[in-house]
Amino acid sequence: MTAQAQAADLVIRGGTIVDGSGGEPFNGDVALCGDTITFVGAHYAGTAREEIDATGCIVTPGFVDIHTHYDGQAVWSDTLSPSSSHGVTTAVLGNCGVGFAPCRKADHPALIRLMEGVEDIPGVVMAEGLPWDWETFPQYLDALAARPRDIDVACLLPHSPLRVWVMGERAIAREAATDDDLAQMREIAREALDAGAIGFATSRLNIHRTKAGELIPTYGADTHELIAITGALAEAGTGVFQAVLDAPFETWEDELARLIAVAEASGRPATFTLALANSGPNTWDAPLRMVDEARARGVEIWPQILPRPIGMISGWALSTHPFCLCPSYQPLANLPLEEQLPQLRDPALRARLLAEMPQPGHPLAMLTRNWDWMFPFGDPPQYEPAADHSIGALARAQGRSPEDVAFDVLMERDGNGMILNTLGNFHEARLDALIGLVRRADTVIGLGDGGAHYAAICDASYPTFMLTYWVRDRVGERLSVAEVVQMLAAKPARVAGLDDRGLLRAGYKADVNVIDLAALKLHAPVVRHDLPGGGRRLDQTATGYVATVVSGQVIRQAGQPTDVRPGRVVRGMQQAPVATVPA
Repeated sequence: MTAQAQAADLVIRGGTIVDGSGGEPFNGDVALCGDTITFVGAHYAGTAREEIDATGCIVTPGFVDIHTHYDGQAVWSDTLSPSSSHGVTTAVLGNCGVGFAPCRKADHPALIRLMEGVEDIPGVVMAEGLPWDWETFPQYLDALAARPRDIDVACLLPHSPLRVWVMGERAIAREAATDDDLAQMREIAREALDAGAIGFATSRLNIHRTKAGELIPTYGADTHELIAITGALAEAGTGVFQAVLDAPFETWEDELARLIAVAEASGRPATFTLALANSGPNTWDAPLRMVDEARARGVEIWPQILPRPIGMISGWALSTHPFCLCPSYQPLANLPLEEQLPQLRDPALRARLLAEMPQPGHPLAMLTRNWDWMFPFGDPPQYEPAADHSIGALARAQGRSPEDVAFDVLMERDGNGMILNTLGNFHEARLDALIGLVRRADTVIGLGDGGAHYAAICDASYPTFMLTYWVRDRVGERLSVAEVVQMLAAKPARVAGLDDRGLLRAGYKADVNVIDLAALKLHAPVVRHDLPGGGRRLDQTATGYVATVVSGQVIRQAGQPTDVRPGRVVRGMQQAPVATVPA
């Protein structure tokens, strides 16, 4: 029986198929049986239990987000929003070397402090939301597998909890690992890979700190330690190495050379965060030359790029804003917005806040007065604002202080006004430099950080931003829809070693998006209090997603979640399928 004569579970008919390969879109149908794509072509002649009319829409593979921090949310929630609201059907956890396994009971407070500072997840959220019904990394994977959720998750073994598991307080004090420590870490890494980890992750970034300002356990871990741990990847012949380097504070030559040495020793692919400076000379050619040289030697290195400015969203109800470290603001800091507002409207308090200098605090909170790189952030959200719309430029044009202008912006919409604080990727106040970078064959889109920085960042919406801004709306050079879908699906799937998804082809996993590109709209972020313990988070929704399908089941329709939860834990890297039916 041919594919066209088979009865399918779901057929998506009449859409413009953008298959993830980068090739030209074409009109046709997609048929799914169970969790597998069984037909992609001009017309599916068979019957179907369910059909979706995709006329006027694009049909794409499900998107793969390789840089998230849903390590906690995947435990306490059955929806991984906002990622699943933006077409993501697979999310990779454990990035930046932080997470919740392996972890002994005695070390729960240390890991909570770590995630509270590094990833801006409130301690009460983790204390109330995590049952800690695991200790080892294999047990954590089992705990994830036992819980329903909307999309698939794959996990990297995080370096910080691994180090604390083996070294205890010595890890928190950032002591050098002994030979016995290294042997134990390598053994546990191999155990994690055998249980289903898709790789290993670490961070060397200076501003990755606990809420108290302490450096993370992995900061300064030497190359010898990283080579020892990734030796488990070499031995297993599987896994990717992910790292956040300390390049903003150290030289690219030193930091990237270390990552390349680890990748070369292990023989495994590696990916690292590449960010652009906002001003000054080109800062990205030097690391890219190093990547080119490494690849010429057969070392697989993937610079990872966010396709819009890297930064934070500031607001009274959020983690940071220009006055968050002012002494007079401290009595308000932990109050709900509705209790802050009467006091913020007091002219005397306003005058004190405008006059005070911020006190020392968390490094990210100390980056909230970079006036010429901060912009009013309204609805619709503007991610490439004009330079003359910055807080600094507005203040100069109006003859006011930037503090005065920023205060007014934050008070808009009954105190719900927001400021976009662009810390990087906005060279000369333009996104032009990103086009050449994302088009490189050896770069990959990522850094959405879903599940982290709950009250400071909402970059998990980047798939919708790419489809709206880069494909449809930008004034100036744009990207094609075929390019963007490949960047959102096939390329990240390949980097993560998840080769069974990311393409619309017979035999591949039945993860699909149906999107009305003409109607697609990215809404402004809003604050929700739906985390455990009433914790707050930024959420960002979109209009125009007709349907998102995971493993052949519709998890979202017309922008709303359905009641099915087919998401599973992806254990280990996945082989590309061999199609057994015509495509």
